[in-house]
Amino acid sequence: MSRLRIFDENDPGQPLFASTDAAAVAAELEKIGVTFERWQASKPIEPGATPEQVIEAYRADIDRLVAERGFKTVDVVSIAPDNPNRAEMRRKFLDEHFHKEDEVRFFVAGSGLFTLHVDGKVYEIECVKDDLIAVPDGTKHWFDMGEEPSFVAIRFFTEPDGWVGHFTGTDIAQKFPRYEPKAA
Repeated sequence: MSRLRIFDENDPGQPLFASTDAAAVAAELEKIGVTFERWQASKPIEPGATPEQVIEAYRADIDRLVAERGFKTVDVVSIAPDNPNRAEMRRKFLDEHFHKEDEVRFFVAGSGLFTLHVDGKVYEIECVKDDLIAVPDGTKHWFDMGEEPSFVAIRFFTEPDGWVGHFTGTDIAQKFPRYEPKAA
């Protein structure tokens, strides 16, 4: 289940807002320019599906988003708990950073935690299967996939180097809890 918690940037212990209602999550995130949507596949996706099969199952939503936002590239990334590089991959985006283009991800399976730092508040969004999140370029954030990452996501890009993280050098991400997915 998707979840949004909003904290004062100086108080990671007590959320100012918490909800698992998709409409409430979308409404709160819209206030800071973040898009949150729930998508449904047009056909079943079998375990081990190719990236092409995954993209085809979401073709209508993908085409709509590409037309609206001008994305040039769409791909599928899959990370499994037994990936030998999982610790290194996790560390890559655990510190606060921003990108020079929107970071748009759709979770086909699994989950991850996007944490945004906007105007003195921290927005912690647990994204799960069927969630799309679009974080505007320049938004300070970090991403945690957990110690045993397990997700398949569709990624959208405008420029080849748009996904490069530009790190802020602050330690705010270390003050907030790391992602611990709930057992299925």
